[in-house]
Amino acid sequence: MIFKRIVFVVLMLLGAFVHAQVHQKKEVYLFAYFKNNGEDGLHLAYSDDGFKWSALKNDSSFLTPMVSNDKLMRDPCIIRGADGLFHMVWTDSWKDKGIGYASSPDLVHWSGQQQLPVMEQQPGARNCWAPEITYDAVTRLYMIYWATSVDGLFPVTDSLAESKYNHRIYYITTKDFKTYTSAKMLFDPGFSSIDATIVPDGKRFVMVFKDETLHPVQKNIKIAYAKNLTGPYSKPQGPITGKYWAEGPTTLRIDNKWIVYFDKYTEHKYGAITSTDLKKWTDISDQINLPKGIRHGTIIKITPAELEKLKQ
Repeated sequence: MIFKRIVFVVLMLLGAFVHAQVHQKKEVYLFAYFKNNGEDGLHLAYSDDGFKWSALKNDSSFLTPMVSNDKLMRDPCIIRGADGLFHMVWTDSWKDKGIGYASSPDLVHWSGQQQLPVMEQQPGARNCWAPEITYDAVTRLYMIYWATSVDGLFPVTDSLAESKYNHRIYYITTKDFKTYTSAKMLFDPGFSSIDATIVPDGKRFVMVFKDETLHPVQKNIKIAYAKNLTGPYSKPQGPITGKYWAEGPTTLRIDNKWIVYFDKYTEHKYGAITSTDLKKWTDISDQINLPKGIRHGTIIKITPAELEKLKQ
């Protein structure tokens, strides 16, 4: 009898310890986004389940944009770097040939903001929109990529694009965010493409992006794949979204499920779809709850301790 009680107590203590460890290691999802035109800067919201999101700091800005003449902070993308820092890029202007960059140890205190002049050597470059960062653990390189429209570069499809903004995806790489390679084209699917986000999936990389074609209208989300982060990427598959106009996709993986969130920008609301195989998709837009007025950005995972610091 005494032995059974000892075993019972030990099992109870072990269970409590395991529960505490699981709770301690539980990750929180953090959504970085902008509101209105992006003039007030970085907004953050958090979620425990990926469905219900709560704005932090009463949905006021965590960082005011300081670079470019426009001083905007649209399309913020944050990743946790291999160096322990958070690295962020964003659209800092409608017409500049650069993008904004800053880093932070805790998402509260930020470095001085820089403008990376990624397309200043490209004649006819009209813009640099929706930049993102993806880290390649094999090559230990960060790839920064964005959409640019270059006047006269793709004349065949100019008339199919909106205001002849005939975008393709470009990229640079860096190991330390101090020195960068020259810009190269990353993705040309044969039509205007923008808002790319790339995530590793085993031995391949998955690119989720917006087909920006206006004639005939697409304005939907598609997928492409590559063995290497810098490509080449496959012929696009999709669309994976419906007959509404969608942009600014960002992804989240919870267990074996993919969730793609996107801005239904003509309807002024957010949508989401889920899949286990990236082929068959289920619309779960009616199941998500996001802060009012949210525009697109990116989602990362943080610790409960990091969330508590943001709440303070």
